[in-house]
Amino acid sequence: MKIIISPDSFKGSLDAVQAARAINNGVLKVFPNAKTVLLPVADGGEGTLDTLVASTNGRVVDVSVVGPLGEMVAGSYGVLGDGVTCVIEMALASGLSYVSEGELSASKTTTYGTGQLIRQALDDGFTSFILALGGSATNDGGVGMLQALGMKVQDEKGEDISYGGGEIGKVHRIDVSSFDSRIKNCDFIIASDVQNPLVGEMGASRVFGPQKGADNNMVEMLDQNMTHWADEIEKVTGIHLHNRSGAGAAGGIGGAFQAFFPATMKRGIDVVLEQIRFSDALIDSDLVLTGEGQVDEQTTSGKTPMGVAQTASVKGVPTIIIAGSLGAGIEELYKFGVVSINSIVNKPMTLNEAVEGVKELLEASTEQIVRSFFYKQLTELKCT
Repeated sequence: MKIIISPDSFKGSLDAVQAARAINNGVLKVFPNAKTVLLPVADGGEGTLDTLVASTNGRVVDVSVVGPLGEMVAGSYGVLGDGVTCVIEMALASGLSYVSEGELSASKTTTYGTGQLIRQALDDGFTSFILALGGSATNDGGVGMLQALGMKVQDEKGEDISYGGGEIGKVHRIDVSSFDSRIKNCDFIIASDVQNPLVGEMGASRVFGPQKGADNNMVEMLDQNMTHWADEIEKVTGIHLHNRSGAGAAGGIGGAFQAFFPATMKRGIDVVLEQIRFSDALIDSDLVLTGEGQVDEQTTSGKTPMGVAQTASVKGVPTIIIAGSLGAGIEELYKFGVVSINSIVNKPMTLNEAVEGVKELLEASTEQIVRSFFYKQLTELKCT
């Protein structure tokens, strides 16, 4: 018997590696001799670096960088087990976790630290990159990142503009002559599920700005500034980013990658599954167990459980989802090879109780799921 265990994190309680171990414990309570393969995953959001490093036996490199509000923070990048591929997780340099709720302002936060991570990885000799864009606190169109990599973004006086989306309306000149020349010889895979354009009603500022501390007036200002930034980019590159799919990812940094990098945008979960060789692991497997904290209609937009199930179904392997809680619209997941969707909550309890007991609940739920799915094998064992 071979079971693949590939959960995402249960946010606020277990990271993906911890969740995989808890599920594994539940499996082994039923079948102590089962072959289990632990491949924790992520969908390109927060935790992607740790998950990829853990799943490929890679390593983490610590780098001090400028945080989203201009302060120095302890950032890092990852190196996969192949020793060749570098993982940059934007949240570990320019993420929401570095900003308290009272300080959050989409007009001030910068991507400069993300650029510093890329620059350090280039200095360390890497040419193959995976960029995970989830969890950003920024809305600066990637200007800070570009500045950290040598690009001159200047106002009418010829001075470099300062940090934040509130500044990009001042852009008068983009000088790419000093942009890091090593970038053109690199490969960048952008792991992001965001398809939003750069500007407009579905653009970066209007859709994601409020999550990053922008009120209605700030949203209007940011969208106008982003439009101006897109106009200036088009003058230099000939690329019209305004309504381009994915350009609005992570406060517009997706557009910066599309305009100035040899980059390819892919669905986050697909990038992760490819790197951990998930399809290869499915050979001769009997079941896949996946899950995350909340499963609902948003899961069908390409989150971890759906991506795992889709890939497994191609190989004819059934998938069972284990979740902290279930929301509306989960029935759609049955179209993608999912056999059943289960909540770990086994009795009335508060959210705090569920969070505190998540490891034990996950183990217990897994045990019951495995007993039900493999009831024939259990019956045969009892008869021998």
